[in-house]
Amino acid sequence: MAEFYFDEIIQIHRVDNQVVYDKGNENLASLALELALPLALCAFSFDGVSRIIAKSEDGEFYLELDVNKELYPMLPGEKYRMVMANTLLMDGSAVSGYFPERKQKSLADKFEYVMHGLLYKMSEVQVKTDDAGTDTKLAVFVSFGGLQLLLRSDPLKLHKFKVDQRLFLLLLKM
Repeated sequence: MAEFYFDEIIQIHRVDNQVVYDKGNENLASLALELALPLALCAFSFDGVSRIIAKSEDGEFYLELDVNKELYPMLPGEKYRMVMANTLLMDGSAVSGYFPERKQKSLADKFEYVMHGLLYKMSEVQVKTDDAGTDTKLAVFVSFGGLQLLLRSDPLKLHKFKVDQRLFLLLLKM
């Protein structure tokens, strides 16, 4: 059986159609993420990409995810099931470099949008709380061929993630 590292219903709070990075300064983008600032503070835009800002229904997870807005448009208020798994194969075996279409049942058959990426960084971040205090969260950073994911939550809820993991992200509109 495929192992799920994340399986939540998320609600889109905001969609930024002007996704930007500072292409000359990767440290600025890393600093913005470590300080829990939106990546939109950097300064290089990508056409065809939207950054969604979302939270899980229970409010335990915060995420920023870049998606191809032409292939998979997402709007504020919409809900999606988001799954992150180490494989697409139902039996839990690893996906080889070649994945013949329709030869084998896969998780992708049950979802509308699928990306494959690499978890490249994990770090603790301080997040402001409603009572003017701070709380320590764990931030997980995954790159899907340039499209980025920032997933932030309590460290105990993200304990399955490890740097250099290859992961599949799957989305299905509810």
